[in-house]
Amino acid sequence: MTRSDIQTMETTHNQFGLRIAAHLDAAVADLPHDISERLRAARTRAVAARAMSVQTSPQTVVQNGLALLNGGDEGLNIWNRIGSLLPLIALVAGLATIKNFVDDDRANQLAEVDAALLADDLPPSAYADPGFLQFLKLPTLTEKQE
Repeated sequence: MTRSDIQTMETTHNQFGLRIAAHLDAAVADLPHDISERLRAARTRAVAARAMSVQTSPQTVVQNGLALLNGGDEGLNIWNRIGSLLPLIALVAGLATIKNFVDDDRANQLAEVDAALLADDLPPSAYADPGFLQFLKLPTLTEKQE
């Protein structure tokens, strides 16, 4: 939208508001005094609320056909970008460290099971026994003595 389009829309809205106000003013003359006073007080509050909302609205800037909110002098310089990426980098590094730790722990557990299997003289039927894995998880006599 161009500036002239925005001004035309504002003018149209203002004219519509003035016509509504004229109709309301004409109708107020026929109302009792107490009702007209309550309407006057309500109008005053509405105008005051509208004035406050207009003052607190953000400033918009139109550049190259894009409407932008004016955020002040704080631009996205290199330090702001680095500061916004640091938490993401820390999260990824932490997750990678946890994954490596879990993988190493799992490899150590499998190595212990393999070492126990290779060190003991077991018959082949022991490997097919469902309770064999539980047996391997039990502490050995040397571990109990320590």
